[in-house]
Amino acid sequence: MRTIRVFFLVILAIVLMLLAAANRQLVTVSLVPEALAQFAGGRWSLTMPAFVALFLAMVFGVLVGLVWEWLRESHLRAESSRRAHDLAQLQREVGDLRRTHAAPRDDVLAILDESGRKPAAPAGSGSTLPAPR
Repeated sequence: MRTIRVFFLVILAIVLMLLAAANRQLVTVSLVPEALAQFAGGRWSLTMPAFVALFLAMVFGVLVGLVWEWLRESHLRAESSRRAHDLAQLQREVGDLRRTHAAPRDDVLAILDESGRKPAAPAGSGSTLPAPR
């Protein structure tokens, strides 16, 4: 998997370098239309090589996509957090139940439980020894 990732990154780097070499001419990028620039109070344009403008546009698109997906999936994160909270609460309840049932019991109930588990000795054996297992 690492080899595939490195191969993909090498191919991507080669493509981006070829793109940069082919688009070195200068372009002017204006953030505000010329008609509105006088009202905006200043020069809202920048002159740069075309590949820089292209790379900035790609980075801007990736950032907008990340923010968009983060906002779109907010309900999934909330649901996951709620389920994690419910799971933690259920695990605490199970732990409490295990501690409650593992606690020492009443002596009378313990004797009754033990007598119910052991097989009864045959009546005619005459032996006072415990029954064999």
